[in-house]
Amino acid sequence: MPPFDVPEGDPFGPHNLPYGVFSVPGSDSAPRVGVRLGDHVLDAGAAARQLSSPYVSLLARPNLNPLLAAGRTAWSDVRRALTAWVTVPSHQEAVAHLFHPLSSVTLHLPFEVADYVDFYASENHARNVGRIFRPDAADSLTPNWKHLPIGYHGRSGTVVVSGTDVVRPSGQRKAPADAAPVFGPSTRLDIEAEVGFVVGVPSERGRPVGLGSFREHVFGLCLLNDWSARDIQAWEYVPLGPFLGKSFATSVSAWITPLDALDEARVAPPQRTHQLLPYLDDAAEDPGGYDLRISVAINGHVISEPPFSTMYWTAAQQLAHLTVNGASLRTGDLYGSGTVSGPAEHERGSLLELTWNGRDPLELPDGKRTFLEDGDVVTLSAWAPGTGGIRIGLGEVTGRVVAGEAG
Repeated sequence: MPPFDVPEGDPFGPHNLPYGVFSVPGSDSAPRVGVRLGDHVLDAGAAARQLSSPYVSLLARPNLNPLLAAGRTAWSDVRRALTAWVTVPSHQEAVAHLFHPLSSVTLHLPFEVADYVDFYASENHARNVGRIFRPDAADSLTPNWKHLPIGYHGRSGTVVVSGTDVVRPSGQRKAPADAAPVFGPSTRLDIEAEVGFVVGVPSERGRPVGLGSFREHVFGLCLLNDWSARDIQAWEYVPLGPFLGKSFATSVSAWITPLDALDEARVAPPQRTHQLLPYLDDAAEDPGGYDLRISVAINGHVISEPPFSTMYWTAAQQLAHLTVNGASLRTGDLYGSGTVSGPAEHERGSLLELTWNGRDPLELPDGKRTFLEDGDVVTLSAWAPGTGGIRIGLGEVTGRVVAGEAG
């Protein structure tokens, strides 16, 4: 089938066109920017050269960072050009030989990650965690939760592309009844279904980024799995928060969906129940939420379908909070939404919640699960509504758990 003959309703049709980086096995194996169309990928840099496009300098590169840094006007212009290349017959004829079947290429981390920050923006997730670990508290939320987007700085060097194996981490663990900590592989390895936002345009140190500037700085989004060793995390996190229980791996999709592809998916966030400080007050802003329908599967069996539209704190508010103290943005910064969980049991985005901290094992076709076992393959997939009811697919993120070495 020619690469342009994408079936009607394909979630990766010309209405989508996410960006990635790929290589072709053989003599010319250098990574290059690609754009997905159906089950093919277009060599975007080669297409730009073929058509004498002014965007060669942005697309004929080994990663997305030059395009990310170019800014919103360039992002929109390049997207219009790419749409024409794959839909206008004369352009199709010129670039048809520059498509590669997805099954024949190797996908790479699409951008160089600068800093990585992870948030905690789902009220449903935060309340579930509070009920699990503070069952006698008067309020399952911490006192600050409704006033600011809680987050922590992660480790950018261990952000990996979808398909990368995840080695079970080792570390210190201490159960409440244990007299002393022990060292060994995590026995409570978990996932967190999240959405990651990719920063393009940097900001000046000392100058906060306001809510209205979100789309001037953020290029696009992707699915993200924040792997979590709950037993290591529980022992280490007081008083400074997550560290080794999180930093061993964070998986992201190989495809970055530009925000311009998701205009029809924008929705208002849940109603606020507290008065927000001015820098977070988005009442007068355009809708800051996104209607993304996520599925979580273990070994091909769907265990959860978290709705991103329920997230209390938006990506724009997270960016505003991240920079309100004067912290600067860099091209390639990545920030995660935090675990996406809906109000229903089948909408919880972590095994911690789905099994209620191991109390209620999941029944899977290959056996029960409280937390992940070696060999388990976790896959996140998602789609968003587009114009005319067509779906916009987000690139999946998958990872297989492999045994680690005990120290």
